[in-house]
Amino acid sequence: MHDKTHLVDDVTGHRRMRRNRKADWTRRLVLENRLTVDDLIWPIFVVPGDGILEPIAAMPGVNRMSVDKAVEAAREAADLGIPALATFPNVGMDLRDQTGSQILEANNLLNQVTAAIKKAVPNIGVITDVALDPFTSHGHDGILRDGVIVNDETVEQLVKAAILQADAGSDIIAPSDMMDGRIGAIRRGLDAAGHQDVGIMSYATKFASCYYGPYREAISTSGLLKGDKKTYYIDPANGTEALRDAALDVEEGADMLMVKPGLPYLDICWRMKEAFGLPVFAYQVSGEYSQIKAAAANGWIDGERAMLETLLSFKRAGCDGILTYFAVEVARHLAKKG
Repeated sequence: MHDKTHLVDDVTGHRRMRRNRKADWTRRLVLENRLTVDDLIWPIFVVPGDGILEPIAAMPGVNRMSVDKAVEAAREAADLGIPALATFPNVGMDLRDQTGSQILEANNLLNQVTAAIKKAVPNIGVITDVALDPFTSHGHDGILRDGVIVNDETVEQLVKAAILQADAGSDIIAPSDMMDGRIGAIRRGLDAAGHQDVGIMSYATKFASCYYGPYREAISTSGLLKGDKKTYYIDPANGTEALRDAALDVEEGADMLMVKPGLPYLDICWRMKEAFGLPVFAYQVSGEYSQIKAAAANGWIDGERAMLETLLSFKRAGCDGILTYFAVEVARHLAKKG
């Protein structure tokens, strides 16, 4: 009698997955996703003054930089092939108020660094945020009235700020405030001001996450925040709501979409790419970065491998690029490897 176990063995033999994994060259041939320098956007923090490189305790390896140092950093990034920077200001407390009015100063710190970088390194992209939190005395992303973040008044201010940022040379406006209707209003404002070529990368799905702590230290808002941001950021439990929010931004004219934070929301990255087909980016936020750095410093994980594996996971989830504080470190690694 024929032994049926041989039939099972034969079938299994035809389907051995390990054949494509047997050697380095076969693994390279069947590789589905690759991380390249073209996938990287480098967020940097800017402070007033000259010659300043100020370490951020909660983000090992990351510094606040004065404008002149930011220009040097932009040159290094461009030399490494990094396509773009995202700039975030840390302004003096004397310049912060209830409405974030400093964002409407044409020569504020954020616009100064944009103009300086575009003059010195014109071939690198500059992405700027119009959220008010670096400029408010209460740390919120919008105007606070009687304990409420007022939506429409905030949007009016965001539009004015976006035009000033475009005037200074910003290539892409990236609103992170999560106010309703801001994408359409900013698009109309930019177009009316002659900035039809300035893009909008919407923070389409920004979640009310615990992972922003080190960032808030970096821009000195952690001690300012009154209450929380749950009335305008998305609940981490709500994936369908996030897609609905992103759909509105697509309708209003967003050119690109962003998911923030990154790694805990890979499902959202995939769903957004599948749903809309627009370029999708993930922001590997400060808490994600600091987790890896802290664990590596304690010898609990291989920091370089964790860095590369997490960034590759964004590509696998459908992202076209990643905002990451690892950008320069990764770019150097890829250059060495290449």
